[in-house]
This record gives sequence, C-alpha cells and structure tokens, in this order.
Amino acid sequence: MDTESKADPGYLEDKEAILRRLSRIEGQVRGLGRMVADQAYCIDVLTQIAAVERALDGVAVKLLADHADHCVRDAVRRGGSEAEEKVDELMAAVERFTRTH
Repeated sequence: MDTESKADPGYLEDKEAILRRLSRIEGQVRGLGRMVADQAYCIDVLTQIAAVERALDGVAVKLLADHADHCVRDAVRRGGSEAEEKVDELMAAVERFTRTH
C-alpha cells in the first residue's frame, strides 16, 4: 500500500458516500455474526455473505474508478515515469481485485 502519496486520494469528493457504504457493510458483517450465534440456516448465512461481498465489490469498483479518473489521469497528463508507475499500480490493483472473483 502506498502510504506516501503526494496528491490527495481520488475518492475525496465521494468520501462521505463511501464511508456510509462501509458503515452499512460493517452492520451487515455484525449481522452475520448474530446469524451464526443464533444458528441461522447455512444457506441464509451464505446468502448474506454474498450480499456483503457484492457491497464490498461496489466500493472497490468505485475506488478503482476514482483512482483511474483522478490519480492515474493526472499522472498521465504530466507524463514521465510517474505516469508509467500509476498505470502499473492501477493494473496491479485491478489484477488483485479480479483475482479474488
């Protein structure tokens, strides 16, 4: 993870919406814990796990899009080695994301 980014993250305009989505996902995960504690039917738990995964996927796609539209696009405009690094970084993130699906 790049903790030394010089520019603001691409998701700043969407920060509050992303935080709200993550808060809802957090609630869904807590609900999964309650379902297991209450010995809910396996298929019901699996259905809720799939819903959490879809919700996380939605956040990830939004972050990837914001990164491409902001960080990568700006670096490409400036050119040079930073542009290559940002494109490589984006492609690696896409690969990590798609490898889990």
